[in-house]
Amino acid sequence: MKTIACRRHPETPSPAVATPPFRSDLGDRIRREICARCWQDWLQHQTLLINHFGLNPRKKEARDFLYGQVKAVLFGEGEPAVIDTSLQGTIGPEGSGTEPRKEAGPKRRKEAGPKRRNGEPAP
Repeated sequence: MKTIACRRHPETPSPAVATPPFRSDLGDRIRREICARCWQDWLQHQTLLINHFGLNPRKKEARDFLYGQVKAVLFGEGEPAVIDTSLQGTIGPEGSGTEPRKEAGPKRRKEAGPKRRNGEPAP
């Protein structure tokens, strides 16, 4: 396995990430400059971000936010998101494509018994 001088701790040679994690220049850069251990640490942090901010990785805004966080956390380019656990589930970071979660309202009771097609109770 190839070893590299990881950008986060260059004094200790470490195993490289086996394959680029993305099919992009960023993925190639991670493979060249970030060790496998730091990449695993990032994956745990990414899960924390997704859960904390309620991100949907299928949305472009959420993916863009996470790519920005990769650069901020692993390469020091930009500001890492602040995770305030007192606000968990109530906010989304700017540009993440999330909105505050709505509180569930009171549940409506269903009327018992069968109904006709027009919604009236059956006799």
